[in-house]
Amino acid sequence: MIDNILDKINAHLPPHIRILGYKRVTGGFNSKNNCDARTYSYMLPTVSFSPKDYNQEDTSFRLNSETLQKVNRLFSLYKGTHNFHNFTSQKGPRDPSAKRYITHMSCGEPFVRQEAEFAVITVRGQSFMMHQIRKMIGLVIAVVKGYVDEAVIERSWGEDKVDVPKAPGLGLVLERVHFDRYNKRFGGDGIHETLDWTEEEEAIAAFKDKHIYPSIVETELNEKSMVNYPFNN
Repeated sequence: MIDNILDKINAHLPPHIRILGYKRVTGGFNSKNNCDARTYSYMLPTVSFSPKDYNQEDTSFRLNSETLQKVNRLFSLYKGTHNFHNFTSQKGPRDPSAKRYITHMSCGEPFVRQEAEFAVITVRGQSFMMHQIRKMIGLVIAVVKGYVDEAVIERSWGEDKVDVPKAPGLGLVLERVHFDRYNKRFGGDGIHETLDWTEEEEAIAAFKDKHIYPSIVETELNEKSMVNYPFNN
């Protein structure tokens, strides 16, 4: 192996593109086919969860603990296997591929950036369809703001057509791909490493804080994608 290979590769890349680690894998490894789960994050201003008659441009809004608990209770409803045909396009209610398995979804503690409060939602699932995560978040926002009753969440998994709002794409980030079955089979064979990035966590967090989160915050404050979200027009 070439000495200092990461430094040598990164020297030819712009600062916002970085290789932070590498692992040796089997000859037949396929990153798409061997992946058995994915974790995404979604960063948004907490004013998204304010009441529908609240001034959406008020950067002094702060999310209280009671509302955060409600948000997380609603997100927890997504856990398990459900029919998400209303959360994507060109999928009928009886299409088996519309059923998806969600293992975790929650909103973290809020934090302040440039005087506005933001929070990061994380969701882990076996796989996701186009627009699915954005619609999962959009529907919870609609419930919390008071546009629809929370019963619509379970109704959206039925056969009837439900018009589910789609949150803006700005804050969506693929955080991690999981290879649990691969790790169980090959991670302890003495030749290959488990495909986890625990040792790189600090570098990953620093990269997000320096390049990803500031870009999302600045774009949101300038373009106001959540302020101009369909609910607020």
